[in-house]
Formats: sequence, structure tokens, C-alpha cells
Amino acid sequence: MMEYGFDEIIPRRNSHSSKWDSTDDGEVLPMWVADMDFRTARPVIEALEERARHGIFGYAHVPDACYEAVAGWFARRHNFRIQRDRILFTTGVVPALSAVVKALTCPGDRVIVQAPVYNCFFSSIRNNGCETVSNDLTYRNGTYAIDFDDLERKASDPQATLLLLCSPHNPAGRVWTGEELSRVGDICLRNRVTVVSDEIHCDLVYPGHTHLPFASVREDFPHHSVTCVSPGKTFNLAGIQVAAIVAADEAKRKKIDRALNINEVCEIGVFAVEALMAAYNRGEAWLEALKLYLYDNYTCFRDYFAKYLPQFPVLPLEATYLVWVDCSQSGLSSARMADMLLEREKLRVNAGTMYGAAGEGFIRFNIACPRKLLLDGLERFRRVFGA
Repeated sequence: MMEYGFDEIIPRRNSHSSKWDSTDDGEVLPMWVADMDFRTARPVIEALEERARHGIFGYAHVPDACYEAVAGWFARRHNFRIQRDRILFTTGVVPALSAVVKALTCPGDRVIVQAPVYNCFFSSIRNNGCETVSNDLTYRNGTYAIDFDDLERKASDPQATLLLLCSPHNPAGRVWTGEELSRVGDICLRNRVTVVSDEIHCDLVYPGHTHLPFASVREDFPHHSVTCVSPGKTFNLAGIQVAAIVAADEAKRKKIDRALNINEVCEIGVFAVEALMAAYNRGEAWLEALKLYLYDNYTCFRDYFAKYLPQFPVLPLEATYLVWVDCSQSGLSSARMADMLLEREKLRVNAGTMYGAAGEGFIRFNIACPRKLLLDGLERFRRVFGA
């Protein structure tokens, strides 16, 4: 892993980074927004360097090779066969979700989420004039599960038209099993609820777990679902702004395409095209090394809390680089804890309530950073809340 430089601390301040430049205080350690403090795979950098040397950056045409890169990656890595004409490109998974909600709902419809869940789900629903209904995940024995009885009740509402599925789940770190996904699909199909599966973290899955694209679980799922994917989290390309929407049903796909055009997020740039193709065609070795490093970071994080902060259980991490910590024993709100960390030790994390009311009592940490920075963050947390 040394050849990939994951231990190198790369200065990111003054690089127009949302993560690092959101404050003028140079002592703040950001472990919040979900991007990584590692350089992307060398093949991606080389592809972007070559494109930059061309020197002309006009509107981009998406070549067949870009569609082939997406299809090839998901066939190889996830046994998910995607036909070219089912792919729509856009500038990110959040714009994708917003366009899908716009396309497949009417104002006043109810959209189901499974809180605590990625905060942009709520804004995508609200901005399209719909109502959020939460099928809260059940927290028991240090992990989360889906409340299927509650999902049945919520889905049976005639005004419920979509379920936004976070798979793998952010922030709970769960990789849903085939059985769980099949039960979700059964309930939604029976109640005419379309499943919109956000699978942006699908490549960051750890040993003992396998990501199953929702649409691949059963033959009847593709036409009753929409899948959103991106190399953004996998290869640390959030700022490149590229994602793909996979929709098997032609009528749904045409509506989504129209919504992408209405929202003016239907075109990706020249760097997005090059980065996606390089990542999906030549980035696998880097990704495998990254996953080993990230899981070692998680093990370090978990063991540190077990030794010095046992009152705060660290949830199992099956996927993502976002660790969810149960801080309910503190007696403080999540927001207050996050404020105290920032005020006293200049450590920035995410309060659990950012992910819905069901996130109260939890803190989310981004551990995608060099080990030295991770240990620094752990020590800062301990100085505030250690015994």
C-alpha cells in the first residue's frame, strides 16, 4: 500500500476545498464531509493531465467508451448487467436523486426514507414539493435493521410513490443482504412504490460483505426501480461531478431525462468523461489497496474507542468510510457534542441529527485520511469526552 501514498499528508487548505477551506482557522481538523484526503488513482490523474494539455475545454460529447466503462465495471465488480440505452449521465448523485424525484412524483406525494439517512435525501424531497415519510431503521444490539412491518404500513399509503434506498447505507454502514433487499422489493412492488437506489458507496465494501445492486436481486426489480451510481466516492472524484442513472423502464427513463434537462444537469464535462473512463477501466488495483487501508483505519478507530472511550460504542462498518458512533451515554445532544468538539479541540464532525431525528445520540466520523490525522482526531475527541 505504500506505493499508493495513503500515509502521505497532502495539504488541502487553500485548494478551494469544502472540507478544509470552510473556515479560516488553520487548526481545525475536518472529519465531516464525505471526501477523502488521498490522491485519486494514478491512471485518473494521468488521464486528466493528458486532457488538460489539449488546452481546449468545450462542451463534451459522451462517447460510447464512457457507457462501456460503466457497464464493464458493474458487470465485473457487481455482476450487474447494464444495457447502454438504460444509462443517463448527470453531474452527481444528488442532482440525479432530485431529477428522479421530480420525474416520478407529483407535488404532495410522499417519499419514504429510512432514517437516519443521508441528509440530501430530505432536501431533494422537499425541493420538489413532496413530503418525507421515514421508515426509521431499528437500532438493536449495536446495529441497524429494516422495520419491514412499518415499511409495509408506510408503503400502503396511496400517496406514497417512491422509496429512496441508501445502499450501502450512509451513515449506518450497513450492506443490505439479498434477503433484506428482496423483502423491500416485495413490499414496494406490491404497493406500486418505485425504489430509487442510491448506490454511490457500492465499491467501498469490506470483507465478509457483498454489495448487491437492488435491480440485480430479482428479474422483476429493474423495471420497478432506478439506480444511481458514481465513481465519486470510490475514487475521490466528487469535485469532478459525474454520475449515472440506470433506468430499465423506458417511460420512467424518458421522464427522468426530461427532468435532467429541466434542472439543467444533463451534460457532464470533458474532465468528467476522462476521469470516469480511467477510473472504471484502470483503477481497480488502487481501489483494492484503498479498501485495505480504510478498513485498517476503521480497526484502529474501533480499538481506540474500545480502550479509551468504551462508553461510546462504535458500530460495525460493513461499507463506506463513515463511522457511526453511539454517544447516547453522554447525556448530551449530538449537536452539542459536535459544537463542543469544534470549540474545545477544533475537531469537526457531523452531528447525528443531520441525518434525521433518528440520528440523535450519534456522531459521524469520516476516517478516509492518513493514519496520523486519524490518530490526531481520536486524541482530540478523547480530550473532550474521555474519562
